[in-house]
Amino acid sequence: MVRNRAPGAALVPDPAPVPAVDILHGRPVPDPHRWLETADSPATLRWLDERRREYEREAATWPLRAPLADGIRSLVDTDLWSVPVHRAGTAFATVRPAGSEHPRLVALNGSAPPRTVYDPAAEDPTGRTTLDAWEPGPGGAMVAVQTSRGGVERGSLRVLSTTTGAPCGPEVPGVRYSHVAWAPHGAPAFFYVRRDGERGVRGVWLRRVGDGEERLVHACTAPGTVPGVRVLGERWLLVSEGHGTGHRTDLWIADLSGGGAAQPALRPVQVGVECETEARLGPDGLLYLRTTLDAPWRRICAVSPEEPGVEHWREVVPEESGATLDAFAVFPRTPLEDAPGADRHVPALFVSRTRLGISEASVHDARAGDLLYPVDLPGEGMVSTPEAAPDGSVYLAYADVATQQRVLCLPPDAPRPLQWPPGAADAPPSPSVERTVLWCRSEDGTRVPVTVFDAAVADAPPTPGPGPTILHAYGGFGRPRQFGFSATVLAWLLSGGRYAVAHVRGGGDAGRAWHLAGSGRAKPRAVEDLVAAADALVSARLCTRRQLCLSGGSAGGLLVLAAATARPDLCGAVIASAPLADMARFERMGLGRMWTREFGTAADPDDFAALMSYSPYHRALDGAVRPSGRRFPSVLLTGFHGDTRTDAAHPRKMCAALLEAAPDRGRPPVLLRYERDVGHGPRAVSRAVGLAADAHAFAAHRTGLSRR
Repeated sequence: MVRNRAPGAALVPDPAPVPAVDILHGRPVPDPHRWLETADSPATLRWLDERRREYEREAATWPLRAPLADGIRSLVDTDLWSVPVHRAGTAFATVRPAGSEHPRLVALNGSAPPRTVYDPAAEDPTGRTTLDAWEPGPGGAMVAVQTSRGGVERGSLRVLSTTTGAPCGPEVPGVRYSHVAWAPHGAPAFFYVRRDGERGVRGVWLRRVGDGEERLVHACTAPGTVPGVRVLGERWLLVSEGHGTGHRTDLWIADLSGGGAAQPALRPVQVGVECETEARLGPDGLLYLRTTLDAPWRRICAVSPEEPGVEHWREVVPEESGATLDAFAVFPRTPLEDAPGADRHVPALFVSRTRLGISEASVHDARAGDLLYPVDLPGEGMVSTPEAAPDGSVYLAYADVATQQRVLCLPPDAPRPLQWPPGAADAPPSPSVERTVLWCRSEDGTRVPVTVFDAAVADAPPTPGPGPTILHAYGGFGRPRQFGFSATVLAWLLSGGRYAVAHVRGGGDAGRAWHLAGSGRAKPRAVEDLVAAADALVSARLCTRRQLCLSGGSAGGLLVLAAATARPDLCGAVIASAPLADMARFERMGLGRMWTREFGTAADPDDFAALMSYSPYHRALDGAVRPSGRRFPSVLLTGFHGDTRTDAAHPRKMCAALLEAAPDRGRPPVLLRYERDVGHGPRAVSRAVGLAADAHAFAAHRTGLSRR
């Protein structure tokens, strides 16, 4: 191969990739595949083309590839709504109609048909543009929309007229999932988050609609923090800084009632306290805070925004051991028929908790926290994004393993929610799925729960005994696993497979302490938990080693690769989607610099030792995956060229290291499915279906699943 050259120029061969070696804390750290960090070099492009050909040859042999794609496509072919946001009598929501590639933003007024406000497919028929975020203005006449193209999650912010769709001023480029908070008074303006490229300042800005004039109102001074902004009611500006996802939140508040949006006087609500807190404003004018302060399972406190400091917080809803308080909404409570004269301005709290992946919901009195009534949910599933409406209704999303997400409306003082919008088609009958919980003991003796799902197929009960099983784990950033709808999982279950989830430390399945016990220097505990979960499934005769496939994405991809390189005999196959892999250099790629609270930093010698103890890339390089006489699992890695979170260099380098380490060169056990024009976040439905079907067809082929 030669470089491109001008006519008559001498042939110049491509230089061979040069291995790198770093000296970190006195230890040599080889990095022979660093050249793959350069995504578009000729050498990388040739290497990727070889991986593409290998993948296509192998994928063509998977019998369930087409049936799984058909099954997943049929399961997602329904209208999918988001929870509505109400402004001045208009409800704004997104809907992805059956057969569509992307959701579009619509406005609903009474019984009139939904009116499209913005449709990314109409703007970009290629399907590469996604609607990442949106926020309607106070009167509903304008809406801020954020879009990106090619999966990079760094796009543009525009203000559009909700009646004509026309832009109301110049767009803001280079915005990434920014909160948008509309100023309640004066000329139209909004607060949002961005980084100033010239000065390198990341913070909250106030931007005037029309001419685009703006000014910085809050700058982040600490490195690696994520700012956020909200306007509560028509008076209070709330600014936040997240220090490491799921670790700590700093909060400030300012009174905007005097028209001081340009120079808000921010006062601390919570600064320098090691807890995570989210705030909402109640109809009584109090701040309600969901917090881990002195409550690892989270509780709700109330405080006056006039004196918002932690010392003034009053507990309203205490924590409940065993159930993480995930979300809440504050709404005005209407009078009960048997309680004439009740104060409708006294708020109530909608509270959602998760217990081992299953949501529970209830309504509480906001003064004393007393339980008013439990909410009758449709089944064992997941509640998300509760949103209070001005009339006292609460809207929420609900889904379970067998039921596609739908929006429900909980009327005032009613324990049973109704389907929304009223004319939406009823959900089709759900298949029968059985859920059980298996407990295992990790290496240090900690008991770790594993949830196992089986489905009845064609009215036949699940097949007893060992069978092809996918074991999924995430275990990062304090996120509890919630069992919502996944067409991929359901298609796998309906094909006769078994699906399990390991609630490993590092996630939020058992509160904040569970998160911290598997983060930073303790991250190896999460790997040990996953290994114990895999061993428990085999010991319980739910699967054999060859019938077991580990699966995880992003931080979960790191986890399954770390487990497989620690125990090459653990399972028959591994799916690692957009994983982290090179933990010596993760801070230099994607958003890694923002995650040092979660994983540690290679600059610290003790953190570095912990990182290297499980870094999958380095375990592959040092031969840890090739112990004599032990079988190594098949591996499918997925990488997305536009990935600005974990960076596709991770799966590229991991694939190269595993190909060198793999003993079976006759039938490549290591595959890389690599895509361009997509990233870590949302994508067109057809591309999501293709990815999911391929991953699970690989798992089926390697674990011996044949469709029932």
